[in-house]
Amino acid sequence: MDYLKRIEKLESGEDLLWNVPEQKQGYVNILGGNLQNFRTPVKVAEFCVANYPIKTLNVVLPDALKNKLPPLPNLVFLSSTDSGSLSSGEKITKALDAADFNLLVGDFSKNSITTQAVAEACQKTVKPFITTRDTVDLLTEGQTERILMNENLILVGSLAQVQKIFRAVYYPRVLLLTQSLVQVAEAIHKFTLSYPVSVVTLHDGQIIVAKNGEVNVVPLNKTAYSALSIWSGELAAKIMALNLYNPNSFLKATIVAIIS
Repeated sequence: MDYLKRIEKLESGEDLLWNVPEQKQGYVNILGGNLQNFRTPVKVAEFCVANYPIKTLNVVLPDALKNKLPPLPNLVFLSSTDSGSLSSGEKITKALDAADFNLLVGDFSKNSITTQAVAEACQKTVKPFITTRDTVDLLTEGQTERILMNENLILVGSLAQVQKIFRAVYYPRVLLLTQSLVQVAEAIHKFTLSYPVSVVTLHDGQIIVAKNGEVNVVPLNKTAYSALSIWSGELAAKIMALNLYNPNSFLKATIVAIIS
């Protein structure tokens, strides 16, 4: 089990915090929302602006909200369905590819058009992106196998959501919520060897971070998060920011984001 590493404190990761630039730089998008609910993408964007020197940060929302919000320069509107959620995979992909890093933070609303649009963008984008909250569920509705072949994908979701991903691609390794931490870690170890995605999830009081078969676990009680607050979108935003400024250091940057 040399693939498994348990981490309870920052060791040599503090230097990544110093790599956050003093001058603003980087271009990120935070996508999500629908006509009835757009609080999370706006709140997470405010968190990023308050904590990180990001030069360009856009909140990408469906254009059904255009007349409901003030014309702020960091709001970008894309075409929406009749029910008020994003509708064009081509336009989402174009928005993702224009940025250095993207966070699909959820509240898209679940309908076939939006599901297909998000899935298409997640399959095609060439830029790093994080899917979290209900966005992860959209990935299980179609094209899951192709999406998982995108090496730019970072999944930040509950173990139940990761289990749905396994089932959507008929992955041969069993992943059960009742399994021990070691059993879950082994399944995710094999999964991230089979697919070039990165995974952040929670099981048995441990935050699991995995990439390329390497699995790190961090005790939840060593962080500032609870089993509920970990899914608010703020941790995903921290992971995005630390990876934005520290490319090619996913495991280390993500662990620093979790513990710091």
